[in-house]
Amino acid sequence: MLKIRVIPTLLWKNVGLVKGVQFNSWRRVGTVLPAIKVYNTRDVDELILVDIAATPEKHIPDYESIREFAAECFMPLTVGGGIVELQQIRDLLYAGADKVAINTAAYAHPELIVTASQRFGAQCIVVSIDVKRKPDGSYECYSHCGTQPTGRDPIAWAREMGSCGAGEILLTSIDRDGTMEGYDLDLIRRVTDAVDIPVIASGGAGNYQHMLEALTIGKASALAAASIFHFTEQTPLEAKRFLALNDIPVRNVSTQTAAPTGVIQ
Repeated sequence: MLKIRVIPTLLWKNVGLVKGVQFNSWRRVGTVLPAIKVYNTRDVDELILVDIAATPEKHIPDYESIREFAAECFMPLTVGGGIVELQQIRDLLYAGADKVAINTAAYAHPELIVTASQRFGAQCIVVSIDVKRKPDGSYECYSHCGTQPTGRDPIAWAREMGSCGAGEILLTSIDRDGTMEGYDLDLIRRVTDAVDIPVIASGGAGNYQHMLEALTIGKASALAAASIFHFTEQTPLEAKRFLALNDIPVRNVSTQTAAPTGVIQ
C-alpha cells in the first residue's frame, strides 16, 4: 500500500478564507498566508487551495496571489477555481502550483482534461467531483461550486475523467461537507472501485477514526479535510500518528508516540 496523504483544504474567497456547511461557506476563518505558514510546521503532505469565488464571479485565477502563496508554501500545492482553458493551467503551474483542480469546466469541455494531461502530465491534473445524494439513494454530480446539478453519475463520471487523463479525483460529498459527521464511505468506495487512479476523500471528517474509515472501508488514497483543522484542536500530524498506530503507512511520522487523545479508537 502506498503511503497515504493528509491534505488540508483552504477555501479562498476574495480577501480571506471561509468555511461553512454543505458548501454554504460564509464563516471567515483567517487569511491564506498565515494558514500556509502554520501548515508548513505541521508535517502536512500537501495543500489544496480553491478560489470558490472565481467560477460564480467568472474571474480568471489570481496569478499574482498564487505566486505569493506558492513562494511561502513548502509542500505540494494544488490550486483550483475558475480554470476554463489550457493557458490558465500553464500560468498557474508557472506561478508555482504543483497541480490544478478542475471541476465545472470539465463537464462542458472534457477535452480540456485530455489536452492538459497530454501537455503537462497526468500528475498535474486533479478532477474535482462534488456530489449530492438524491432522495432515492443514488448520487449526482454538481458543478458551479455545488449549485448546479449536472445529471452525471459520479461513478461513471470518475471513470470517464480517468480515461481522459486525470491523475487524481478529488471526491467531495456536499451533504457531508463541514458537518464533521464522517465521510460518505459508500460514495468513496463506489468511486475507488470504479477507477485505477488515486481518489482523495473529502467532506465530513470530524475525528481521526473517520479518516481511518475512509482509508480502510472507502479505500481512499488520500484524505482532504478542513473543518476538523479549523474548528478543533486536532492536527494533521496527530492524524498521521493515529493512522500509523493503526497500520496505515504515512510519511515522516514516528509511531513511538502515544496515541492522540480525544478521538474514537
